[in-house]
Amino acid sequence: MGRFVYADNAATTNVSKSVFDSMVPYLTTHYGNPSSIYSVGRDAKKAIEVARQKVAAAIGAQPTEIYFTGCGTESDNWAIKSTAELLKQKGKNQIITTNFEHHAVLHTCEHLKKHGFEIIYLPVDSEGYVSAEQVKNAITDKTALVTIMYANNEIGTIQPIREIGAVCREAGVLFHTDAVQAVGHVNIDVAADNIDMLSLSGHKIHAPKGVGALYVRKGVRLVNFIDGGAQERNRRGGTENVASIVGLGTAIEEATKDIEARMAKIREKRDRIIDTILTTVPKCRLNGGRGKRLAGNVNISFEAVEGEALLLRLDMMGICGSSGSACTSGSLDPSHVLMAIGLPHEIAHGSLRLSINEDTTDEDVDYILECVPKVITTLRAMSPIWNG
Repeated sequence: MGRFVYADNAATTNVSKSVFDSMVPYLTTHYGNPSSIYSVGRDAKKAIEVARQKVAAAIGAQPTEIYFTGCGTESDNWAIKSTAELLKQKGKNQIITTNFEHHAVLHTCEHLKKHGFEIIYLPVDSEGYVSAEQVKNAITDKTALVTIMYANNEIGTIQPIREIGAVCREAGVLFHTDAVQAVGHVNIDVAADNIDMLSLSGHKIHAPKGVGALYVRKGVRLVNFIDGGAQERNRRGGTENVASIVGLGTAIEEATKDIEARMAKIREKRDRIIDTILTTVPKCRLNGGRGKRLAGNVNISFEAVEGEALLLRLDMMGICGSSGSACTSGSLDPSHVLMAIGLPHEIAHGSLRLSINEDTTDEDVDYILECVPKVITTLRAMSPIWNG
């Protein structure tokens, strides 16, 4: 087998050794049901609460404000639908979001639209940012919730969350943010950022798939997500996924340690990829602004290149990347994110997202920079558009 470079960490990450090791006891010797009163059950319950403390500490919350879920999508659904159900009773039937959210938010809003809610989709600018001023101007006395992602999953742009949260707090409107891509990559303080609810997921930060969390500020009401048990303070019934919750606790503790130093190293590699491709490959463009951007995100569109062909060619060379969101990779439609920042269909179709992390080596970057221009040249040589 030839060289292998994994550069799709925004889609998912490997389970780290430390996370795996922390999980093993709760799959083998400490397998008790956390609701049981005997010692192995109590041990499992204690492990969940320790993980809850770690998640809370990582985002500046209190442990009682953290609810464990099955994934980030579930957390988004719970926060948005719960708020909608409770505040519709008070005549508030408007939700404000953006036109380039993750589908976990967009599809939830579409569901609520069918049930009488007005959804306001704020446009982002050509670099992929929305402003606090836009949010302020959109809020009315009918607004139940503002939900805007912390960092975009495709182009990596980081939104002015603290300023948006301040606008919502001043207006007395609840503010939720999908921080699935941001946790572990930027410093988050839910109190300073004026966040009322926050969604996160484990598999983006070296925890396993199938575990996430929802932060809900003390005093914010929450509708039960699953009835049938007393778990998660009676809000989400069902025996807890102890091992994965423990893994999430370990992962988020490690991911939020020395963020600035880790991100600086990743950013240096990211910038080398971006600058080299932009200067050596003609007719390409970076998607999303360079300033407020996730350290590991590269998203570049190439004229006269089809994204799926690009990914398949890179895969044959041992490089894993993405063309838009992995959650909708089966779709032939161009990325809604790239369309939102103004790219025409033909350019949006030719996008490549590479998401690197602390495991990406200089040699990996060298190999990416060797392969990508070769693949682009090959595909363009076959393109009637390029040669027309």
